[in-house]
Amino acid sequence: MVGGGVIGLTLAYHLALAGEEVCVLDARRTGQGASDVNAGWICPAETAPVPGPGAVALTLRSMLRPDSPVYVHPSLDPAFLAFMLGLWRRSNARDQRAGFEAHLRLAADSLDWFDAYRDDGMDFELHRAGLLMAFLQRRNLEHHRSNLDLVRRFGLQPRVLIGDDVRAHESALSDAVYGGIFFPRERHVIPGALAAALHRRLRGLGAGVVEDAPVVAVQLAGGRVRSVRTPEATYDADRFVLAAGAWTGPLSREFGVPLPVRPGKGYSVDLPPFDLRSPINLSDAKVAVTPFTNSLRLAGTMEFAGWDEHVNAVRVRAIMQAPRAYFRNWAEPATVPMGRAGIRPMTPDGLPVIGRLPGLDNAYVNSGHGMLGVTLAAGSASALTELMLGAGLPPALRPFDPARFHSSRFTCATVRSARKAPSWPHAQHSTSAASSLPSRHRSRPMPPGSTRAPSPHKPTGSSAQESTAS
Repeated sequence: MVGGGVIGLTLAYHLALAGEEVCVLDARRTGQGASDVNAGWICPAETAPVPGPGAVALTLRSMLRPDSPVYVHPSLDPAFLAFMLGLWRRSNARDQRAGFEAHLRLAADSLDWFDAYRDDGMDFELHRAGLLMAFLQRRNLEHHRSNLDLVRRFGLQPRVLIGDDVRAHESALSDAVYGGIFFPRERHVIPGALAAALHRRLRGLGAGVVEDAPVVAVQLAGGRVRSVRTPEATYDADRFVLAAGAWTGPLSREFGVPLPVRPGKGYSVDLPPFDLRSPINLSDAKVAVTPFTNSLRLAGTMEFAGWDEHVNAVRVRAIMQAPRAYFRNWAEPATVPMGRAGIRPMTPDGLPVIGRLPGLDNAYVNSGHGMLGVTLAAGSASALTELMLGAGLPPALRPFDPARFHSSRFTCATVRSARKAPSWPHAQHSTSAASSLPSRHRSRPMPPGSTRAPSPHKPTGSSAQESTAS
């Protein structure tokens, strides 16, 4: 499993429960980057793809504003230009609605899966408070009403609240708020705690978890992946999964199947608790507000500017100022707290890339979830586990087939920029990469094709994945 973000850890857990022997490789510590920095929402009702009506105009305006919620750093890199062209082509109501429906289908059982994780002994903060979208402008609310029939079809029971009704629902809202849409079934978690719980449970199931182990080379032969190599060791396996978050794009070239997964940086800042009934999407400002037991998290922005995790103070300040118009008693702290940045894996059509890698019999990808990693992690893991264990292609995975990008246009643009590929995130700890892996995977890797009889809680077979995001 090449990647230990929330996407990789969740898939590894589902495979381990199915009786597979799993080894997770991560370039640094598991659960870092976007897996830790995000808002923590489990929100199927908010899974419309990023490309949509008005996205092109918003992107062009944002290039003139350093504090815009969406920022695109101009570049002549062929891969970047191909990505942005693909995004703009998908920025229409028809494609966005189709993608929204595909996401809803993939996430249909997500809420139940999180109950199952808790029932299996995972300890992480989980709230069942619903989610409110708040709007200052009527036209923004009306835009979102157009797809509520899809949400209702999947049993998510939206309630539209106008004027005083929205303030009766959430007393913290100011008179400037025109209205809102409340989704009662949505949930939220502390995302870093979720990733840590998955890590612990994987170890309890006997899975290997190797940290500070970036994959630097992939051995291919006969239409199969034979092994992956880190600076410390070489790992053989029967099957491999690429789930490297925003780094999936450059690493996919090592697998011989270039994929147009690009970085989209987001920020979050944690503040003292603020009394709210549920998480709130400040929809006009594009800022997520999440109340946890001991803190309040503000998260937002989409910055297409490269793979660095540098924190831009201007963007953090803009996130901090967004609640002013929405909340009655909002008071910014005297000093701006330290913000954090995470890099999300974005695709040009706004949909994840999930399935078998074209041309390889034993390699898969699970990436490109953008801002929906926590929401789609369980559905992606459940469906991909079915595919990997021979149950055929689940219908829910068809819209996310990696083969949709395996064309000359995307492949050539990606390959031309190969020399500009970023390095993996630097390991931030000195723990030996192989120290936490059973010795049979280190000095004597399992031979390709080897199997063991499956058991309910002991993994069998092997898998490989790497990620620091989603």
